[in-house]
Parts: sequence; C-alpha cells; structure tokens
Amino acid sequence: MLVLIVAVFIIGYLLIALEHPIRIDKAAIALLLGMSLWVIYTLGAGEIVPAVDGQALKDYIAASPSLQNLPLVQQCINYIVNVQIIEHMGDISEILFFLIGAMTIVELIDVHGGFTIITNNITTRKKRQLLWLLAFLTFFMSSILDNLTTSIVMIMLLRKIITVQRERWLYACMVIIAANSGGAWSPIGDITTIMLWVKGNVTTMKLIEFVLIPSLVSMIIPVFFISKRLRGELQSIGTAEIDTTCNRISKGKKTTILILGILGLIFVPIFKAATHLPPFMGILLSLGIIWVFTECMYNKLNIDPIDENRVPRILKRIDIPTILFFLGILMAVAVLQATGILTSTAQWLDTNVHNIYIISILLGVLSSIVDNVPLVAAAIGMYPIIDPITLASADPSQAAYLSYFIQDGHFWQFLSYCVGVGGSMLIIGSAAGVVVMGLEKINFIWYLKNITLLALLGYLGGAIVFIGQVLLSAGAI
Repeated sequence: MLVLIVAVFIIGYLLIALEHPIRIDKAAIALLLGMSLWVIYTLGAGEIVPAVDGQALKDYIAASPSLQNLPLVQQCINYIVNVQIIEHMGDISEILFFLIGAMTIVELIDVHGGFTIITNNITTRKKRQLLWLLAFLTFFMSSILDNLTTSIVMIMLLRKIITVQRERWLYACMVIIAANSGGAWSPIGDITTIMLWVKGNVTTMKLIEFVLIPSLVSMIIPVFFISKRLRGELQSIGTAEIDTTCNRISKGKKTTILILGILGLIFVPIFKAATHLPPFMGILLSLGIIWVFTECMYNKLNIDPIDENRVPRILKRIDIPTILFFLGILMAVAVLQATGILTSTAQWLDTNVHNIYIISILLGVLSSIVDNVPLVAAAIGMYPIIDPITLASADPSQAAYLSYFIQDGHFWQFLSYCVGVGGSMLIIGSAAGVVVMGLEKINFIWYLKNITLLALLGYLGGAIVFIGQVLLSAGAI
C-alpha cells in the first residue's frame, strides 16, 4: 500500500508540473491527489497505522473505551479520522487563513489604487538606472507583500514605460528574480517562508539575519549582467495611474489604505512575538482594522454602491483556486508524513548524504522544475524541530548535525533561501515566473537561453555567502 501511495503521489506531482501542456488546473489535480491519498491510506489503515504509529494508536484506544471492542481496522480508521486528519487540518488551516487574510489586504490596496502612489514616482529615463531601481523596489516590495502580487504590480508599471516587448522582457525577467529573492528572507514574503514561520521552524529576526544578504547577492549578480545589455535612455515614460473603479476616492484616502495595509502586514511578526499566538490571528486582526476603516470611509462618501469596493466584494476577487491548490498539496504531503514515508526518506538522506547544504541546494534546483510548496511541506514533515532537551541529551557525534534542525537552525534558513531563490532558474519554477510568463508571453526557451544561467550564478553566489556567514558566526573562519 505504501508503494501505491508513493506512486500516486509521483503521478499527481508530474501532472501538476505539466499543468499547461495537459490544460488541467493544478488546483484540481492537487485536490484529487490529496483526497485520493487519504482514501488509499484509509484502505490500508489496518496494516499501516499499527506499524508506523502503534504506540499513539494504543494510547488513543485506551482513552476511548467505546473503541476497544471494535475490529482493528475500525480502530485505525477512527484514529485517522479523529486524530491525524484533525491535527493536519489544524496546521494547514493556519496557513490557509493567513493567506486569505494577506491576499485580501493586498487586493484592498490594489483596487483602491494604493500601489500607483509608489509606481507613479518612478520617472527616470535611463535604462540601466531604471533596471536597478526596479530591481531593488521589487526586492523589498516582495518581502512585505508577496512575490506574485509584486510581480503583477511591476509588470503593470513596465507596460507604461517600455514599449519594445523584447526589451521589456529583460526587465520582466529581472522582476521574477528580484521578487523571488525578496520573498526568501521575509517571513511573509513567500508561501514557503510563511509555512516555515507559521510552523515555528524559523523566527523573524534570525531569518532576516542569515538570509537577507544571500538573497540580495542572488539578485545583484544576475541584474548586474542584465544591465550590461541595456544602453541609452527610454524614449518616453508614462505616469498614468493603474485603472481602478474607485476614481472618486481622494488620493489621501488611497494613501491611508496603502499605509494601513503595509503596516498591517508588518504588524503580524510583531503580533506573533508579543502574544505568541498564531500568525493567522495577527493577519485577521489587521484585516479587521482595515475592514472597519473602509466601511466607515464608504459610509461617508456619496458613491454609487456599484462603484464601492467594500471587503465582501474584494473577497470575491481572492484567488480561491490557489487556496485550494495549497489545501490539496498539503493534505497529500500530510499522508506521506502520517504513513512514515517522509521519515524514512529523511533517514536515507541522513545516512547517504548527511549534509544540509547539499540537501537544500538540491531541493532548490528541484524547485525550479516543480512547485516549491510541496518541497517545503515534505522537508517540514521529514525533519521535525529538535527541542533543546533532545539536543542536550543527544550523542556528541550527532549533536552538531541535530543542531541544524532546532528552531532557527541553519537547515531551515538555508531551505528558505534555496527553495525561494531556486525557482528563478526556470520561468515555470515560481508563481512570479508563471504569472509574468502569462502576462508578457515570454517564451520558455528564450528564458532558458538568456536568463537561466544568470539566475543559477546568483543562486550559487548567494548560497556561498550564506555558508560563509554560518562559518563566520561559528568562528570557523
């Protein structure tokens, strides 16, 4: 049965990677995959659960007298339904509710024209100067928003100031690289860092301390080489605002919504550190504040209801297929974790590779081919967080290796860097790449010939910087 689970997971994974050729939405495949694996797991519950989770099953049955006279298969299925599924759905729901809150705030800012306040202040005509300016703007915007939304905003800007498509492609590819690099060092900049942060694998300040500079290097190297291909000045530059249905809202109110939104996103790490409550509660608190503000704002304005962009209307704009994709793929990975497959894989890697840098770099390269969400979910499932007591009692020969897997261990930090930045090596390797590819009709082969090598150089350069930082902090150099 375990072989069947692995086989179905691999087939589903391949279908997700081939979303565009087969023309089936990856969310549909992910949901089918996730639910199918739980069905298969349940069919083999009588064999798998006692072998993998025997002691926990015994404790559960002992605490539930009504189950003690049932057949073993029924006991195992009851354990799966009332323990494992509930536990995994609790963890997954934290991520999904966080995403819903963050996506709603970003949509509120966008639909009210808040981002145009930033983009309309870019007036330079020099091509190289514009490239560097947009690169750094994208890098830091994606650390606060997310790489997908940032990419859309920057492409909107590029279309206003660069008319030659092939020239705009170079800037668009820079946006992909900068957005992915910028999201890797922030706990709210990318879905993978959100996952690691929500699960408690990393904390905000330590993630920034070790990943910011490598991420910056991974952007600077390819942008430097791209800038060499650009000469002269742009013929014209536009400053018109991005279209919005709220044309009767004053610039002051748009600015207020922008500030509230950005502060709301920045507030989440502070909320988690101060209250120790899950981050999704912080993002929903921020959303509640902005929601009340917009309700009061529209109550005072004399605007036709059809032109109002209140939160209930914004919620209809949320990318629900993306939310369902995460639900499906995380539920699928949860089966691999529940059945012990991830644990066995981790043991094999520990025995045969036993090097967190090689493991993370390989995962980063793989993330340029397949989606990085299941890769991170699999890594979280393979390597549980090592608590200080376990580390203190470990054999000295193993203690150094286990220390990489404590909270803020270097494995988690390097994993965040690798799977975030590694997706830039292919245009289909990240959400930012896929959306830019669709908006600008960038050819896969063109990106492969012109950008992939530069992205790889940046990826490896940042990785070297990260390892150097670790060695320097340990006093090894």
